[in-house]
Amino acid sequence: MELRQVEYFLAVVEHEGINGAAASLGVAQPTISQALRGLERELGVQLFHRIGRGMVLSAAGRSLVGPSRQILRDVTAVEDLLATSDGALAGRLDVMAFPALAIGPLVDLVTEFRRTHPNVLVRLGELKDEAQAGSLIEDGHCEFVVAHLPLDDARLDVLELGEQEYWLVYPPGTDLPEGPVPLADLPDVPMVFVPRGHSVADEIEESIRHSGARPHLAALSDHREARLPLVLAGIGGTLLERSIAEAAQDRAVVRRAEPTFARTFGIAFDPDMLSPVGHAFVELVRAHTSNTEHGS
Repeated sequence: MELRQVEYFLAVVEHEGINGAAASLGVAQPTISQALRGLERELGVQLFHRIGRGMVLSAAGRSLVGPSRQILRDVTAVEDLLATSDGALAGRLDVMAFPALAIGPLVDLVTEFRRTHPNVLVRLGELKDEAQAGSLIEDGHCEFVVAHLPLDDARLDVLELGEQEYWLVYPPGTDLPEGPVPLADLPDVPMVFVPRGHSVADEIEESIRHSGARPHLAALSDHREARLPLVLAGIGGTLLERSIAEAAQDRAVVRRAEPTFARTFGIAFDPDMLSPVGHAFVELVRAHTSNTEHGS
């Protein structure tokens, strides 16, 4: 197996076909086709099902995606290491985080890591579905995932980073008493939620219903970042992560919920798939969590 074949294979996967792969790599389509056929002959398996002009990964092809990305990550790390004159750690740190968790402890960890290892490039990606954490790591999209806990994947090691609290946020002018608002006494204001099937959203909605409250639904938004603009526009109220809610206190009516609704979150990884950069980051995270526990 040649590195060029691995690069071509992943390009076809990521661009969903030879045409897009050829355009992105700047090579002729027959060159990629020939490389793929050679790779399949060498491995003795069919990596793609050819359907008309389209290409769909076979079961064997899907199982090769993660190891292929790991190969390229390791090669890049070696190249970067050789390019540094002092032998300092180099390469890339790939982290995918649930949007609301891409702040706070994660930012502190990345900042400290970059300060210690300035030759490492950090890539922060968006985790849209926390249920996909395991498959994203297995397929090599990233080495680390930051998500709410627990994660239903026994293959992953998890280090807890903290707890995230959710606060009530209502349109400007909403008449609410000072202090925490019991879920059972929510104001008669429609709510803005994300669709069911998102773990945190489901738990929030279930907590409200369990309290006996039955607020009307004003809007469902697949775009989590649209909730605050919808609230500020007067569409309805919602529950937002505390940091986001506090930042909006001068534009909206913000209150703590009672009882408090909170979820722990952490960073997950597969210890068997870590690059040298990944191992260094795990050491930093372990030190951070240990210091946090001793300081509490």
